[in-house]
Amino acid sequence: MALYQIRQYQERDHKHVVDLFSSGIKEHIPAAFRYTLLLPKILLFLFAAPLTIVLVSGSWLLAVVCVFFLLLLLRFFAGQPFKEYVAMCLQTDMADITKSYLNAHGSFWVAESGGQVVGIVAALPVKESPSGRKQLQLFHLSVSSQHRGQGIAKALVRTVLQFARDQGYTDVVLETSIIQQGAMTLYEAMGFQRTGKYLENSIIKWLIEFFVFRFTYAFPSAQEHEL
Repeated sequence: MALYQIRQYQERDHKHVVDLFSSGIKEHIPAAFRYTLLLPKILLFLFAAPLTIVLVSGSWLLAVVCVFFLLLLLRFFAGQPFKEYVAMCLQTDMADITKSYLNAHGSFWVAESGGQVVGIVAALPVKESPSGRKQLQLFHLSVSSQHRGQGIAKALVRTVLQFARDQGYTDVVLETSIIQQGAMTLYEAMGFQRTGKYLENSIIKWLIEFFVFRFTYAFPSAQEHEL
């Protein structure tokens, strides 16, 4: 027996949903920092900058201080994409979830356990789907850290897939970042295929190689129709 239930979003859920969404996005910042540190160009820079200071000034102390401040700067850069995304969403779709999703031919679901919201997922029609396709986009999948490992994320994704199937969509699409390896593994295990990747036009995202991956789940009937 499941220890949770999935239901449609209600206005009384708003604060809990926003808190879960914000914390879920920001928890990726440490992973983004580690990912950034392992980039060859960053490792080279972290080695070359203090070495140059030592050669020019002869001061190892100054070199250590330089490395310290460079690490702080990289930590700031690594966290910016996530902080900016949260800030943007809180001012747009997450500000009024009913208007943004339920009243826009999409939906928003929560997973509830013990009277608390412990998971969320949303979906909206893709306005400019490819010719011959009717696509639904999945957004904001998140499960609280204390309730992971119970199958909640998979159940939320299945809810979106069932909604799409019932509404006659040919595909469910989504985007996620290279930092969110757990999410990518989940989507691929559930039958989603990687269909592209891109790097947003941002100096910070270029610096830390913040790639965004596109995934698509095509329903079998749609695939057979194409054949």
